[in-house]
Formats: sequence, structure tokens, C-alpha cells
Amino acid sequence: MKSSVLVAGLAALSLSACTSLNPFTGDTQLSKTSGGAIVGAGSGAVVGAIAGAATGHDPRVAALIGAGIGGLTGAAIGAYMDQQETELRAQLQGTGVSVTRVGNQIILNMPSNITFGIDSATVQSGFTQTLVSVGLVLKKFNKTIVDVYGHTDDTGSDQHNLDLSQRRAVAVATLLANQGIDQRRFYIEGKGESDPIASNTTETGRAQNRRVEIQISPLQQG
Repeated sequence: MKSSVLVAGLAALSLSACTSLNPFTGDTQLSKTSGGAIVGAGSGAVVGAIAGAATGHDPRVAALIGAGIGGLTGAAIGAYMDQQETELRAQLQGTGVSVTRVGNQIILNMPSNITFGIDSATVQSGFTQTLVSVGLVLKKFNKTIVDVYGHTDDTGSDQHNLDLSQRRAVAVATLLANQGIDQRRFYIEGKGESDPIASNTTETGRAQNRRVEIQISPLQQG
């Protein structure tokens, strides 16, 4: 369940995939909640409900099921995620993106050395097609919700790292959504340096920490 504000609907997510602007507002500065989620405001970009922690539930599930996208139940969940995992592994073989299965969740780890230049939130041209391929799989398997998290190492100030991680998460989510995915499926958050997966005392560890993660979870009914 998401405990901070999330985007439940984005109608105008159509900026170029290489933009470093907030695609929800067109602003160069991102709007942040205390939880770090990115929320569009103005310009008619957000058309779905924006819900907070008060409900204790992820409002994406109710919004999507209410829109006629049937949820998954029982054994169908595992089978559906198995199929999606198989297609993602086929698309991502040899790209440098790792695919990890944790229960019924699929996690894609995209290291920054193949996704972004140093201190940049513009997706590298050589990686664009990889994200397009991921987006097409996500579009096909529409009974899932998609969390996009940006991460950095601890080099630089906390605020700079938070801003950079948010811009990178937005850039990845924008390119994915431009493949025709229902934007109500997305949750986008920059975590800065707060969630390392390796030590920041070595360059090897810092390189592992600089990443964008995509977590794909089943849309469960009931």
C-alpha cells in the first residue's frame, strides 16, 4: 500500500522522452510531498483522483477496477505474472537490466551507467528502445500497477540527490507511459540516497546505488 500521495491519472503525459522537465506540469522544479511522490498540478495534466494516506489503501486498484479493468484472483495471479516475466526477460536479455521475481512482483533494476549520463536526467539515446520495449510489455499486461523509483549514491547534497532521483524516475515513467499505458497505473518517487543496495564507500558500490527500479505488481481483485 502506498502511504504517500500518488498520481492516479495523467492525461497529458506526452512530452519528449528526453525532457528533464516535470512532464505533469511543465515546470523545471518538481512538486514533492513529504513522502517524495511526484504530483502533477495545473495545465489539466491530472484528471484522476489524487488520494493520500488517510484511506490506508492504494487508490490505483479501485480506480482501475472501477474503470473496467478486471483484477486478478487466485491462481490466475501467478500465471499472469509468469507470462509477463517471460516476455520481459526476452525483451531485456543483453540490455544490462536485471529482472528479479519476488513472489508475485517483478522488479527491473536499471543501473545509471546505461540509462543516464553523469548528473543528468535525460535518458540516453541508446537506452530509449529498451524502455520502449518494456512499455509495450506493460501495455500488453495491463492488469498490473507500476511503481518507478529513482535512486542515487551519497555523493553530493541530500537535496540535490533527491531532486536528481525524482527527475530520473519521471523521465523513465514518461517514456514508458508514452507507449500508450494507462497513466493511472503509475506511482513515481525519487528516493535520493536513502535506499542503497551496496556500500557507498567504494565506486563499485556507488555505481550499484545509482539506479532506477521499476516494480510491477498484480492488480488484485478484492
